[in-house]
Amino acid sequence: MQYLAEGLRLPTNGLDYTILAIYFVVVLGIGFAARASVKTSLDFFLSGRSLPAWVTGLAFVAANLGATEILGMAATGAQYGVAVVHWYWIGAIPAMVFLGLVMMPFYYRSKVRSVPEFLLQRFDKSAHLLSSILFAFAAILIAGVNLYALSIVVEALLGWPQWIAIVVAGLFVLVYITIGGLSSAIYNEVLQFFVILAALIPLTLLGLKRVGGWDGLTGSLEKSHGSDFLSAWGGTGIGDANPLGANWLTIILGLGFVLSFGYWTTNFAEVQRALSAKNLSAAQRTPLIAAFPKIFIVFLVMIPGLVAAVLVPKIGTPGSDLTYNDAIPLLMQELLPNGVLGIAVTGLLAAFMAGMAANVSSFNTVFTTDIWARYVKKDRPDAYYLRFGRLITAVGVLASIGTAFIAASFSNIMSYLQTLFSFFNVPMFVVFIIGMFWKRASMKSGVWGLLAGTTAAMVNYFWVYKQGVIDIPTDQGANFVSAIVGFVAGAVVMVVVTLFTAPKPEAELAGLVYGTESPDAVEPPAEGDSAWYRKPALLGWGAIVIAALCYLPYSL
Repeated sequence: MQYLAEGLRLPTNGLDYTILAIYFVVVLGIGFAARASVKTSLDFFLSGRSLPAWVTGLAFVAANLGATEILGMAATGAQYGVAVVHWYWIGAIPAMVFLGLVMMPFYYRSKVRSVPEFLLQRFDKSAHLLSSILFAFAAILIAGVNLYALSIVVEALLGWPQWIAIVVAGLFVLVYITIGGLSSAIYNEVLQFFVILAALIPLTLLGLKRVGGWDGLTGSLEKSHGSDFLSAWGGTGIGDANPLGANWLTIILGLGFVLSFGYWTTNFAEVQRALSAKNLSAAQRTPLIAAFPKIFIVFLVMIPGLVAAVLVPKIGTPGSDLTYNDAIPLLMQELLPNGVLGIAVTGLLAAFMAGMAANVSSFNTVFTTDIWARYVKKDRPDAYYLRFGRLITAVGVLASIGTAFIAASFSNIMSYLQTLFSFFNVPMFVVFIIGMFWKRASMKSGVWGLLAGTTAAMVNYFWVYKQGVIDIPTDQGANFVSAIVGFVAGAVVMVVVTLFTAPKPEAELAGLVYGTESPDAVEPPAEGDSAWYRKPALLGWGAIVIAALCYLPYSL
């Protein structure tokens, strides 16, 4: 299936390509500069746990702000309207705050190198191995989405053949991660964050100007799509029809709790950035610092989608060659002059590379430390695992190319990603949350909870939804329901298995279960960490309050 419509070629010139070339040179320069700091496997996989909170915080949000999010959320705005705010203010901020305030102390103090390794400490080898395999597989699938989407977008917008776009982007990601490890990926993500903003801000402002400002935009959409299109909660009563195809209960439970917490608290591509922070306080502040720009980024992806729905009323409709994923490229073609267009193209490519690099860097860590070093080649010198980590990075990039074309069957790539999250992240979250808050949860309950949650989510999506056993109006609605089903199934199975199997000895649960403390749990505050803006609790509650206030204009 074609990803973007034909006829979207951008009028780029030498100035635009010069801006793009400068960006690629800087990216490689950061990779070579980071090389000097990579001396051990800990340096390669977790930056030696040495980075400041502001760096890891911006990298945290940039790792999520891939082009799949930019194109996908703009597509969601064009398709579902203002309801896209749910993915940010309900579907991100509370979970990011929970990660920082509640879960990071468990992760950081346990000194794990990855999220699956925490399951090894809390449960047993079977839960650890299964979670490692599931995460590695999901990371490659998601990295492949970014690479495939990049190649199709570059072909449509710039006229490059797909294979050239795949080779160029894959090569650059491979080189700067292989050379500089996670530090290179993180510092490039900080750069990519600002480049992405430089691309989205003019696109949003010029789009609003074209449709007569906010009043002109909302007036046009109310006439063409109805008032519910401009309301976050309009028509979401149980049994009511609305553009999103979901009711308030599935939005709150499916997206706001299960999918959101499952993604933000157990997705190692994100958590890895926080684990690379220099101390526990910085690790806790990483997702909280990221939460503040996350609150407002929704406007930079939602408004272009809404503008596209006004300028091209037939976008995404049956018989049209324009899919919802065309929203951002359409506006780039229509609105941006040369120079600014070069920045926008650079920002789009930077976003693709950020998303791919985040998943590749998390994949090489999990595969090396959790699978290879734990079960295949044990007790080798540290230099061996450093070399193997660089080798498996290349394997991960090649595997991403191989899995990329699975995404071609989805006209809205966010639907595809949410489907993957319901399959892989949600079951891991239920195992984590029960394991962290219930001391009695047995060692064997972890692996069976993972299996049950993953299986139930897949059965709901592929049989109950796809075969029409129950009428669910949209892919997004089906994803919310799959997430709820996976969570409930995993939780029930964990409870049942726990009743018939032995718990982990209480002495081995210190620092792994809420209410218990590890011997080194008391960490003296780092110098300067007493300032109010360095206190995680204040940052967390501040982010929640601001996100809640942003909801008010769209709540009616």
